[in-house]
Amino acid sequence: MKRHLLYIVGLCGTLAAAAQQPQGDEAKVSGSVQSDWLLPQSDDAIGAEKRGDVNTNTYVDVLVQSKYVDGGARFEYLQHPLPGFENDFEGCGLPNVWLKGRLGNNELTVGTFYEQFGSGFILRTYEERSLGIDNSLLGGRLVVRPLKGVTLKVLSGLQRRYWQWDGGTVTGADAEVNIDEWWPAMQRHDTRLSVGASWVNKYEQDEDIFADPTHRYNLPRYVNAWDVRATLHHGPWSVTGEYAQKTQDPSFDNQYSYRKGHVAMLSTSYSKRGLSVLLQAKRSDNMAWRSQRRLSGTSAFINHLPAFTLDHTYALAALYPYATQLAKGEWAYQAEVGYNFKRKTALGGRYGMNVKVNYSYVRAIQDAWFKWGHDTYYQDLNVQLTRRFTRDFKLNLMYMNQRYNKTVIEGEGGMIHSNIFVADGMVQLARKTTLRCELQYLQTKQDQGDWLYGLVELSVAPHWMVTLSDMWNAGDSDMEHYSENTHYHYYQGLVTYNTGAHRIQLGYGRTRAGYNCSGGVCRYVPATKGVTLSYNYNF
Repeated sequence: MKRHLLYIVGLCGTLAAAAQQPQGDEAKVSGSVQSDWLLPQSDDAIGAEKRGDVNTNTYVDVLVQSKYVDGGARFEYLQHPLPGFENDFEGCGLPNVWLKGRLGNNELTVGTFYEQFGSGFILRTYEERSLGIDNSLLGGRLVVRPLKGVTLKVLSGLQRRYWQWDGGTVTGADAEVNIDEWWPAMQRHDTRLSVGASWVNKYEQDEDIFADPTHRYNLPRYVNAWDVRATLHHGPWSVTGEYAQKTQDPSFDNQYSYRKGHVAMLSTSYSKRGLSVLLQAKRSDNMAWRSQRRLSGTSAFINHLPAFTLDHTYALAALYPYATQLAKGEWAYQAEVGYNFKRKTALGGRYGMNVKVNYSYVRAIQDAWFKWGHDTYYQDLNVQLTRRFTRDFKLNLMYMNQRYNKTVIEGEGGMIHSNIFVADGMVQLARKTTLRCELQYLQTKQDQGDWLYGLVELSVAPHWMVTLSDMWNAGDSDMEHYSENTHYHYYQGLVTYNTGAHRIQLGYGRTRAGYNCSGGVCRYVPATKGVTLSYNYNF
């Protein structure tokens, strides 16, 4: 452990020194360091387990850029990983190394890379460290721009799965045309139109998987998917439509079904003069697609389907987050309206006021295209109001009504109905001193019952920030089979120091077990307790 720590410190020091060296006109070195540490403690009350004396996830990214060639690498140290990462992430090394050459408008990348076609319905490789996702491809990618407004891409590679590159081979091509660049009249009328098409193939070797002791599945070695899309912008209006389809892909996700998969999406938005409107609809069916058919969880996904639900940042509003149902399929809708009331009006007051209403609804599907299934998966109606009352005081209020089908999303638990109230106030105490306070309340008669949350955050610019918070389960102790997890405090204390490109945060407290989600992708995080230390550096 000490040897590895010395290696990390030495590497960070070398990178910091390299960042200060003059690189001349032809080369530039940049990068980042992220290191999160936990000194764990056991806590039987909340189910926190102590795994080792020190846990850490550390990442070091380096990027070297020049006129014709770029190169980069990432070092990851997870030899003693944070809770929730111990099963598959344990290890250390250089999983991502790449080189990119440019000539005119064309570029060639070899090594590891990330790519997304369209909205990601048939291809999206990306990194999301909080979810434990890094599904980069190891291979090559060529980007060619033969004509004005035309971009062509071809790629092929093996997909990363933790520390292995043992998945199927992913090959694809994409073409996108910005038609408005061919017609100046469209630009003069503030109109832009782009169209695109994509194709992706997965090759995976056959294997012995049996439906029963005597019947073996006939598994396709090649699975193909295609995607078409168009986006039109005109003045304040924007419309995007996209459709994708996937051939037979029997896997663990769909219980080795031979049905084809498809997804269709339509999104419309309007934004002008303090008014914004968003309307979205999506129907998907059997679109879980991985480079390895046997896998489950968040690993080895080739594609990504956005959730069409609001990603909440307040603690209790995010207590029951939605995960996209890729295999089951879903109808998903989202509508949002935002309006700024002008200053010095009856509703806007002296400083103006913003009101935003968001509604999300996700429902099961039937075989008939436009028919809903019987089950509601998720519903979220929330209203947010933000108003500055004085030059030194600003208040944000939110009400949220939520329906969360825990059986569908997590496997059991029934439908949870909740009402959530949030008050978030910020006071400017002095020129460099700000105090922010949050009060949140979640009311429900299901699951673990009611929750309360409070936060106080003092910021002294530009260096210091102190945060104290507590999330308390105030559930009804008479509730059968839920009472064993009620009336616990999840307290946190954090001190953050910023100087230049460095950020250090020291904390202590409890973290509740639950799901961490982003964009409809969720990962279970176990309960923890202990001292935390986080260091971030950009150079």
